Amino acid sequence: MGPETSLFTMALGLQAPWSVTDVRFDAQRKEIHFDVRFKPGSRFACPSCGAADQPVHDTRPRTWEHLRFFEHKAFIHAAVPRVACSQCGKTGQVPVPWARSGSGFSQLFDAFVIALAREMPVKTIADLLEVGDDRIWRVLDHYVPAARALEDFSDVTAVGIDETASRRGHNYITLFHDLDVGRLLFACEGRDADTVKTFAEDLRAHGGDPDAVTAACIDMSRAYIAGVARHLPNAAITFDRFHVIQLANAALEEVRRAEVREKPALKNSRWMWLKDKHSWTKRQIHQHHELSRMHLKTGRAFRLKETLRDIFTTATTRAEAEELLTTWFRWARRSKLPPFKKLASTLKAHWDGILNGFDSALSNGSVEAINGLIQAAKARARGYRKARNLILMAYLIAGNLSHLPASPYTTTSGRRPA
Repeated sequence: MGPETSLFTMALGLQAPWSVTDVRFDAQRKEIHFDVRFKPGSRFACPSCGAADQPVHDTRPRTWEHLRFFEHKAFIHAAVPRVACSQCGKTGQVPVPWARSGSGFSQLFDAFVIALAREMPVKTIADLLEVGDDRIWRVLDHYVPAARALEDFSDVTAVGIDETASRRGHNYITLFHDLDVGRLLFACEGRDADTVKTFAEDLRAHGGDPDAVTAACIDMSRAYIAGVARHLPNAAITFDRFHVIQLANAALEEVRRAEVREKPALKNSRWMWLKDKHSWTKRQIHQHHELSRMHLKTGRAFRLKETLRDIFTTATTRAEAEELLTTWFRWARRSKLPPFKKLASTLKAHWDGILNGFDSALSNGSVEAINGLIQAAKARARGYRKARNLILMAYLIAGNLSHLPASPYTTTSGRRPA
């Protein structure tokens, strides 16, 4: 073995009985090829029963794509041994140390793919690495579920439940988050009560206990309410304050749309009314000042919405919140604004769950932030053909999976090289 093959043996992290025996460079194709061999007379463990010291029965030629060396594509070639086990009688192919079974990529190539997939669309990765995108998806489809299988959910006591669109039309996935640590626990297709049942089963499979979940933060979906009651029986339901404000925004927009027919000045003012007033631009401040002189129904609706927002921001106890919400409820019922009278009735029907938020201090704010990251990834990819692909990406982005292969370009010290 010459000095160059010894160098590449070390570069590939190979140990006896494996070594690089030849290095071939194809300048025209810009490829480098490594021939890897095992030492003649080597014996291997049986891949079926693990019996040690089994002789080689025959070999099968295999090729794997590896990380690029400089700008050159790199390939590992090896005659992979098969052993005929004297213990179990089976003949099987020995796993190689540089690649997982059945893969056409080295493990370092797989790790690089996973690192890239967190930051860019799969199609972009496939184009960059000059491979088919289906091969990239197979890498993710192997490592992400394998990493999830090793996750421990035994400490989960508070969950946030929300949905996000998987593609156009009424196609959704439901996401279950650990609100204590801000990670995605589980995702599945649909948004009905059975999704909570499926989550409870997955929670058990990861060492968790549905009976130990004492809080669930959800929107006012009847399906989620029923699912939590049935499958997370000890969870006190908190209705997400962000969802309540969304309902108030929807009521405000309904008032504006009805009034704009009579008051053309309301045109092009939608976003000013929906934004938090503390976030207005100078133009929007001026716009509100001009419209407020007109004594509009939309102005009353805006004050109702902002007061409701302020209650969630300023109330520090359940008792204080109940007093403020009761006053707001009476105001909304007397407002002569049908959308807000309907909203007041909705809040009254979910009164305890709304007030629970002031005891638990739970909200789906972190859930909405994570959903934003997932939707941003979907937008970069221009959508996914399969809901399963979106779920894989959701786990990769938000699952805090601790058992994925580390990026080959991450330093062990955690510091960037100088």
